[in-house]
Amino acid sequence: MKIWDYVMRSCGGLTAAMIAAITLLVCYDVIGRNLGLDSLPWVLEVSEYMLPTIVCISAPWLMYRGAHIRLDLLRMLTRQEWVGNAMDRGAAAIATGASALFSWYALKLLLASKAAGNVVMKTLVFPEWWVYIPVPIGFALLTIECARQIFLRAIVHEGLAG
Repeated sequence: MKIWDYVMRSCGGLTAAMIAAITLLVCYDVIGRNLGLDSLPWVLEVSEYMLPTIVCISAPWLMYRGAHIRLDLLRMLTRQEWVGNAMDRGAAAIATGASALFSWYALKLLLASKAAGNVVMKTLVFPEWWVYIPVPIGFALLTIECARQIFLRAIVHEGLAG
């Protein structure tokens, strides 16, 4: 499972790099404008496209690390461990289905945009489908990780873990 660990860590690293890039670019642009230096007209636009990419790429990594949102209060109210494990597996099953559905529709949207030949025409000009690339990838990775969580919890719960 070392490949999967590498993929998930890459998602985390890519997320951190994009957040750092947005921070540096926006700071440079603001300071530069206030000092009368040349402005970077594309910074806002690139930042706008990076934000949803960050969300899509960080979601599987957060699930992998167990840092995603979950209802811990509800789990704490259950006295028996098997009930909490069943709730976690049920939530992961729902998330697997939802993520797979989002991934499928995002891929359909990407392919439809590519087939239509739509172009983004702002400061930067490029094919619209490029904007959609992170969505099916991120949700596909999230689907795999959610499914993986179901089976990992089953193995741990049933005492099959070595």
